[in-house]
Amino acid sequence: MSIRYDENNRIFHLQSGDASYVLGVTKQGYLAHYYWGRKVRGTGLRQLLELKERASFSPSTDLEQKELSLDSLPQEYPTYGSSDFRMPAFQAQLADGTTVTEFLYDSHRIVKGKPSLPGLPAVYVESDDEAETLLVDLVDANSGLRVTLSYTAFSDHSAIARSASVVNESGAAVKLLRAFSASFDLPHDRFELLQLSGAWSRERYVHTRKLVLGLQSVESRRGSSSHMQNPFIALLSEGSTETHGDVYGVSLVYSGSFAAGVEVDQFHTSRVFAGLNSFDFSWLLEPGETFQAPEAILVFSAEGLGGMSRSYHELYRTRLSRGAFRDKARPILINNWEATYFNFNADKIEAIARAGQELGIELFVLDDGWFGKRDSDNSSLGDWFVDRNKLPNGLEDLVGRVTSLGMEFGLWFEPEMVSPDSELYRKHPDWCLHVEGRRRTQARQQLILDMSRQDVQDYIVEVISATLSSAPITYVKWDMNRNMTEIGSALLPADRQRETAHRYMLGLYAVLEKITTSFPHVLFESCSGGGGRFDPGMLYYMPQTWTSDNTDAVSRLKIQYGTSIVYPISSMGSHVSAVPNHQVGRITSLDTRGNVALSGNFGYELDLTQFTEDEKELVKEQVAKYKEIRHLVQFGDFYRLLSPFEGNDTAWMYVSKDKSEAAVVFVSVLQEANPPLDRFRLQGLDPAADYVLQGQGDGYGGDELMFAGLAKPQFHGDFASKVYHFKKSE
Repeated sequence: MSIRYDENNRIFHLQSGDASYVLGVTKQGYLAHYYWGRKVRGTGLRQLLELKERASFSPSTDLEQKELSLDSLPQEYPTYGSSDFRMPAFQAQLADGTTVTEFLYDSHRIVKGKPSLPGLPAVYVESDDEAETLLVDLVDANSGLRVTLSYTAFSDHSAIARSASVVNESGAAVKLLRAFSASFDLPHDRFELLQLSGAWSRERYVHTRKLVLGLQSVESRRGSSSHMQNPFIALLSEGSTETHGDVYGVSLVYSGSFAAGVEVDQFHTSRVFAGLNSFDFSWLLEPGETFQAPEAILVFSAEGLGGMSRSYHELYRTRLSRGAFRDKARPILINNWEATYFNFNADKIEAIARAGQELGIELFVLDDGWFGKRDSDNSSLGDWFVDRNKLPNGLEDLVGRVTSLGMEFGLWFEPEMVSPDSELYRKHPDWCLHVEGRRRTQARQQLILDMSRQDVQDYIVEVISATLSSAPITYVKWDMNRNMTEIGSALLPADRQRETAHRYMLGLYAVLEKITTSFPHVLFESCSGGGGRFDPGMLYYMPQTWTSDNTDAVSRLKIQYGTSIVYPISSMGSHVSAVPNHQVGRITSLDTRGNVALSGNFGYELDLTQFTEDEKELVKEQVAKYKEIRHLVQFGDFYRLLSPFEGNDTAWMYVSKDKSEAAVVFVSVLQEANPPLDRFRLQGLDPAADYVLQGQGDGYGGDELMFAGLAKPQFHGDFASKVYHFKKSE
């Protein structure tokens, strides 16, 4: 049993994997946070809530218990206006114009399994035995609002899935101003805050900072989770490392504007929160209506940052991603974008595909430029019909030419966008996000279709489905290359305009649900100028994401390392591209480009027909090597060994679930003369087992590899790398 209820003390004890999460109801009816951390037996849980009377500036809500103040009580879903001055999780404007609410416990129920969230992505269970869910009802009697908090505790994962729904049980409309997914208060501030931040082409860099008094947060106001911030934060206890220390992770399963952060109060307690960004958001809730907030996944690890990451990896790979490709090996692909950009014809595409087939590549992907009059990025988005100038015999002919080589065929789309120079825009100029009378700001010479509209959703489902039904297409790259401006909808009334961005996401999720379930044989990869929408919400519909438009091997060390903090390796697209690199101009060896790209869903993004014979032989070896270790990369346990944010060397490894096999990647960026001898330690192996280094035959003890380590390789020349493949001795 994952959830226990102490009726005498009104305390809920959730045990999830190796962690305990404890909350309870005070005698006044407030829902208090007691504990989250290493699993405890639960002998004296009521002792965990300690209260103390403070100054009058932290007012008491009960004159008979002056030590109870909402301004210092650790809470589970705090509101503003009735004596808690800290960051609220909820705020609403009531019919009388006021914004004061106070939620008290009404009831609860414990159910087997995990209910789904209507219209939203969420982690799931395949059997009710995998989890239990606590549903707690809180009521504000004056407003007639009811909040239901959902807590799912998993048997095999040290994770808690949290969400909140709001029901208007009054007779008047209410305007929601804030409805976070999760909030909880930790008893001190001795943490470092870790965030994944960056920009286009340098996404999800790891940044840490010590908590200080006040608010520290990350957020997106762009209508997407964004390149700049990721909907994730972690708190690292003092002295935490990859392998040691208590770490608390909070990951939001959502793809739009979000906020997540920590407020340290005057008493050095830490309030953690995550959810929809309340900036420029409101939601008109009519009597009887329900608003569902997205889901937040909370993970605790007593084994450092690496332990937290592996918990997220396993949960997101097996119980967030869905469909046939969840547990299926992903194909090695060749994409024509950096090889041809918009300048191609059927013969050129077939030549690249033929060269790929000869090298062992399994999938060809036709990128941007195959539709409408798309000779540059200034036209035709929305016109999803084949450009007969480039492909005179149609898409079916090209797909047939590629599949006749024994390869699969994939296609690029950008369905959420429309070009002002397009047949679709000329026919439906009101279909884009816009505010009447305002400039329609363009980015990449395109506008955004209003996905809150049912007619727009229906159009996208129709045209994408027609294309996918026209030929044996088995892969789709779904791109989105700008963020929202002039966020308004022609169909929404004035008092609902601030709902547009969230309604857009709900519409997008509805479209993705229809298309991905209608074409279960298609592997969908999400993309937003690379990693601009790399979030759990998209992974629910598409099991992998194009990690970054920056394909430079050295840049990818930090990008892929940071991405691995939360996201499984099976979710990362990672390709070999040409040199000088098209994003940074760096020249790295084909060997190192291949070794870095091996650490994800492997592929190539260049003109294979231009390779020399020596390069072809090396690519054959890379493809063969990836096929040999693909099961480790995509389905093994991942360990970070050396950080590119801390030194010149980077290393990581993959270990099979039974610890019988492992692959290690080591990359050295810049070389120095006469370097010192050094070693690096492996992780995750069986210390009692012996391992053989494949290709050399050298034997090592698992304990030696983990405790004494491997000698760092010595290279001549910058940007060098090496891959090790170990198998347990028979």
